[in-house]
Parts: sequence; C-alpha cells; structure tokens
Amino acid sequence: MIILGNALAVVVGLLIAIVVLVASVGMWVVGIYNRLQRLRVATESALSGIDVQLKRRHDLVPNLVSTVQGYAAHEKGTLDAVIKARASAMSAGSIGEKAAAEGALTGALGRLMAIAEAYPDLKANQNFLQLQGELANLENAISSTRTGFNSSAGGFNATLAQFPTNIIGGIFTFKPFEFFKADEASREVPVVKF
Repeated sequence: MIILGNALAVVVGLLIAIVVLVASVGMWVVGIYNRLQRLRVATESALSGIDVQLKRRHDLVPNLVSTVQGYAAHEKGTLDAVIKARASAMSAGSIGEKAAAEGALTGALGRLMAIAEAYPDLKANQNFLQLQGELANLENAISSTRTGFNSSAGGFNATLAQFPTNIIGGIFTFKPFEFFKADEASREVPVVKF
C-alpha cells in the first residue's frame, strides 16, 4: 500500500511538472507571437502614414501641372511625364513598386520645378509659389514617414530574424517587410536643357 501511494505521488508530481512545463512553453510562445504582432501592426501603421502623404502629393500634382501648363504650354513632354508618373505611382502595389514609381514621380516633379526657372512669370505666380511650398512640405513629410516606416520595418525584421523568435515567426508565417527605398533614378539630379 505504501509503495502504491508513493508511486501515485510520483505520477501526480510528474503530471504537475509536465503541465507546468507545457503551460510555461505555451506562455512563452504566446509572448513571442504577441510581440511580433505588435511590431507588425506598428510597421503597417507606419506604411499607412507613407500612403497618406503620397496620396496628398498625388492630389497636389494635377493642380501643379495645370498651373505650369498655363505658363509653359510648350513643355508638354515634361507635363505628360509628370502625369504619367503620377498615374503609375497611384497604381503601384508592393512596397518595391511604390518606391520605384514614387522615385520616378519625384524625378518628373524635379524636372517640372526646374522648368519654372525659365519662366519668371511662373516663378512669381502666387498660386505656383503656394503649390511649390506645399510640395516641398509634402516631400519633407514623405521623407520623415519613410524613415519612420523603414525604422519600424527594420525593428520587426531584426526581431523576426533572431533565435528563437525566427522559429515561432516561421510557424506562424510572419514575413519580413521590404524597405521603402529610393530607386537610383530618383537619386540623380534632373538635367534640364533649354
């Protein structure tokens, strides 16, 4: 009887130890999962901030083009390039496509702004000056939100790459975020010839 009681105590103790171990591992997995979810949501929120600023820029472009068009109608090629780049940027899907399309739009807008140098009346136009100021403010806001997104994405990606988070992330199919990079074309200074 004593042997049976001791055996039962050992079995119960072992079961309790197993339950505690399983619960501890379960809480650890849930903790890692929740951390990845918080980082993912923060990164998606930062991406949403970029989208808001890009939409504001996309909405500004037609006004800017129509203002320049009134003064520089024979610059049709540049104006068409801006309109085409805007359409391409608005329809871009992935982060990489958005970055490339936005880079092309930035280059086209740079060429459009350079045209203003050749038209003193345009440079003095109050509407153009206001739109130019708004565009400069938007470019700063886009740069800031892009930096915030890339920082958030970098934090998420670094966490996801670390052991043992990478195992839990793989089980729950977390994927690293692409960075929002400027493409090579947008880094070049636009060349304007008259």
